[in-house]
Amino acid sequence: MRSGRRHTERHRIGHLGWLRAAVLGANDGIVSTASLIVGMAAAHTSLRGLVVAGSAGLVAGAMSMAAGEYVSVHSQADGEEADLARERMELEQEPEAELRELTGIYVERGLDVALARQVAQKLMSHDALGAHARDELGISEKFAARPGQAAAASAASFAVGAVLPLAVTIAVGNGHVIPWVAATSIAFLAVLGSIAARVGGAPVFMGTWRVTVWGTVAMAATAGIGALFGVAP
Repeated sequence: MRSGRRHTERHRIGHLGWLRAAVLGANDGIVSTASLIVGMAAAHTSLRGLVVAGSAGLVAGAMSMAAGEYVSVHSQADGEEADLARERMELEQEPEAELRELTGIYVERGLDVALARQVAQKLMSHDALGAHARDELGISEKFAARPGQAAAASAASFAVGAVLPLAVTIAVGNGHVIPWVAATSIAFLAVLGSIAARVGGAPVFMGTWRVTVWGTVAMAATAGIGALFGVAP
């Protein structure tokens, strides 16, 4: 005899929105702050100057990430709301046409016409706007754009990422800032890439490889610029 309990599954796609914002923020925090510190250290900047620059970069970067993510996701949310408003109006003015449209969607997915119409009628009688939002527009409450959440996740994760190379700079002091910051930042990026890959279900090696390679390139580029335009100690 079968159990009456509902079968539930957990899928990673439900985490991808906040995961993207968090990983992007932390990655940018590590790369931009480490690159800034390495570049200025190559230009023979004092420890105080490195700490000030790193701290300013942390605050500015976190605010920039929050603002950029908020505007981007808010634009998506505005577009979704406009589509829902239009769909709501069409449901009020042409319900039969909307029924045919939803029926056609289910026919394309493999149902015969009679069953597709029956399903469409049932779903529209329960929640017409929700059915069209989900199956016609691809919008669902679970995956709806949330600007505030994305902005907060990006700012917080950027700050956490930026703190790491800044803390290493303070701990190392005046000696060997460049190799220490570069090495530890690459290690931080490798850990971040590995965690993101595991949570997202992607190959760990490729996730780690991507972030470490581009982080290394960024630090090398800024170190070169700092050495080129820096002043003698």
